[in-house]
Amino acid sequence: MHKREPLNRSIFAPIILRRVPPAIAFFTALFVLTDNAFSHGFAGKRFFPATLSTDDPFVADELSLPTVSSILASDEAGARDTEVSVDIAKRITPDFGIEAGETFRILRPRGERSVNGFGNVELGAKYEFFENDEHESILSLGLGVEVGGTGSEQVGADGFSTWTPALFFGKGSGDLPQNLSLLRPLAITGLIGVTIPSSASTRTFSINEETATSEVDVERHPNVLQYGFAVEYSFIYLQEQVEDIGLRAPFDHLIPLVEFSFETPLNRGQRGQTTGTINPGVIWSGKYFQVGAEAVVPINSRTGSDVGFIAQLHFYLDDLFPQTIGRPLFGAK
Repeated sequence: MHKREPLNRSIFAPIILRRVPPAIAFFTALFVLTDNAFSHGFAGKRFFPATLSTDDPFVADELSLPTVSSILASDEAGARDTEVSVDIAKRITPDFGIEAGETFRILRPRGERSVNGFGNVELGAKYEFFENDEHESILSLGLGVEVGGTGSEQVGADGFSTWTPALFFGKGSGDLPQNLSLLRPLAITGLIGVTIPSSASTRTFSINEETATSEVDVERHPNVLQYGFAVEYSFIYLQEQVEDIGLRAPFDHLIPLVEFSFETPLNRGQRGQTTGTINPGVIWSGKYFQVGAEAVVPINSRTGSDVGFIAQLHFYLDDLFPQTIGRPLFGAK
């Protein structure tokens, strides 16, 4: 699931859901609580939540509506970059799904008028090719594309497309020995991919008014290594699979986590100029939806100049509507 600057996000990002169910049925289903009967994001007994800043490895029917983030950019204008996005993922088969997304971006330079607009449309596909329930592990392959020229130039949407093949992984610690039982709720998910632009450079022509001559500005677009991971400690797993320590709602459904999200250009004069964030936060996960929030801490001045935030409301469509829009189009059991 798309990357943005300076705030790193998952490779495949958001789209606006064009058709929603009747409001009464939707919200009734949303808040009917059941006893931890999750079906979304499982490998064996391990439930993996949908992470906010790095994409998880699961193929699922899900909707993020919305994801909101804000960070102070590192440019000379000191602009605050606020983004509101929505995304939807749909399974075609139990192991293969497609994703699509859109983001509305607001840039507020210090002392200047703010600008806003939509980013480029983003599309993606993911194939889950390995799952081991005993060892709570999963591997998936994905391909994302940011469609150039579909967003607003004034908020930095590129006129060229980028392609991002990626490997996604997840691993729980439930197979640790009993004498390490308090470590068994730990899990890690992550990804590694390479963003490849369809254009190696962009030339911009302008007129120098003083000399009345034309000037050419060349901006190079490098291939970029994208990588990140999330370290999670699931109170859900602790209570249900290790030991009931007496946690009650809402604490028994909390998953504290720290996400690490990085980008490193590989060529074209920008090699090694890494940007990224470290994002500590927490997710509360219920039967039909989850709510998450994280601080966004830039790792260097190239990424940002102050701590930001990201928050998300995420719906499990496969649990909300298991017999209709929440099931695979083909091969459903």
